[in-house]
Amino acid sequence: METLREVVISKRAELAVRGGHPWIYGAEIEEAATGIEPGDLVRVLTRKGKFVGSGFYNPHSKITVRLVSTNANDTFDAAFWKRRAAYAVDYRLQVMRPEDRDCCRLIFGEADQMPGLTVDRFGDVLSVQILSLGMERRKREVLDGLIEALRERGLPVASVYERNDVKIRELEGMTEGKGFYRSPLLDPAEEKTVVSITENGIRYDVDVEHGQKTGFFLDQKYNRLAAGRIARGRHVLDCFTHTGAFALNAAKGGAASVTALDISEEAVAMAAHNAEMNGLAVTAVRADVFDYLTELDRTKDRRFDYIILDPPAFTKSSDTRRAAFRGYKEINYRAMKILPRGGYLATCSCSHFMTEELFVKMVKEAARDAGVTLRQIEARQQAPDHPIVLTVPETYYLKFFLFQVV
Repeated sequence: METLREVVISKRAELAVRGGHPWIYGAEIEEAATGIEPGDLVRVLTRKGKFVGSGFYNPHSKITVRLVSTNANDTFDAAFWKRRAAYAVDYRLQVMRPEDRDCCRLIFGEADQMPGLTVDRFGDVLSVQILSLGMERRKREVLDGLIEALRERGLPVASVYERNDVKIRELEGMTEGKGFYRSPLLDPAEEKTVVSITENGIRYDVDVEHGQKTGFFLDQKYNRLAAGRIARGRHVLDCFTHTGAFALNAAKGGAASVTALDISEEAVAMAAHNAEMNGLAVTAVRADVFDYLTELDRTKDRRFDYIILDPPAFTKSSDTRRAAFRGYKEINYRAMKILPRGGYLATCSCSHFMTEELFVKMVKEAARDAGVTLRQIEARQQAPDHPIVLTVPETYYLKFFLFQVV
């Protein structure tokens, strides 16, 4: 059991922590005991010596303390981490449809009080990403506890693959890399990086070694279903298609035609492969979305009456938010100009920095400039396996809207 040294925080940090936010920045730490090593767990005290929480300490990171508990009696042994992992698993078993349990996010960082840890489940393969030094130092207790918790609930685990090939790890003083997680609980003979999953009745081959992020984007699961429900009889253009997931849901929903668009040759090939594997009619096209929409507008081409916009995050910091606003507005404006009266638009942003308020403002401005009126069908968020903690706004990042042009 670790003996925790202490840090003292400012009044401002105390208010934030008591308000439910788990991050403490370096400038808000007024005192730190000697001998604290990067990645250590520390006890966090107010100026008056009152305990407010325990968390990972890393002076190399702008976020110097990431709280993992506000219970003064917690002891951070293997049993603690297994309980924390089991709690996260049980939440997913409760809120997700039974058919979705084989492909869902099991751990979502701060939303599960496990800062810096992301774990996605693709069948019997877990894809893991660790972005905090404190979690990296404890990954054996955490991951072995998670494997045990899953197996105790009848959920098999054959292999665990680490996707730590992200530059943000360098900010925490860690190296990048990827490879299989080795544990006495796992048999190397069962290791695999490609696994087949089914989402919304559609099959995908997920490559946890080479796919984006952890291998597949699970957060749009129910948004894809909602988009597919109104596709019947429509001519659909799915922009930034990536794996073709929105396009496939539209085709399964009875669309008259579906075109899947992406600038990546690899993405186009993947979308075409997934369509063929499912026996769904989708035309995959390689093109720049901005150029493609502009050309459709210029030539007054009105062949599409349903456009889906699922772009990558145009901003990953507050510094680039203004430029991102212009990018989002441009593609939405073009789509609205192209759509006929009675057409449908699905539009979203996966950037936390593009807040819901800002995103709605952008949509309104785009509609005004395009000279159209929008009727809202649905406003949605990320799937519940990516839970939003109301006191941690960073956990709310995905905004998704369905509109009709009237």
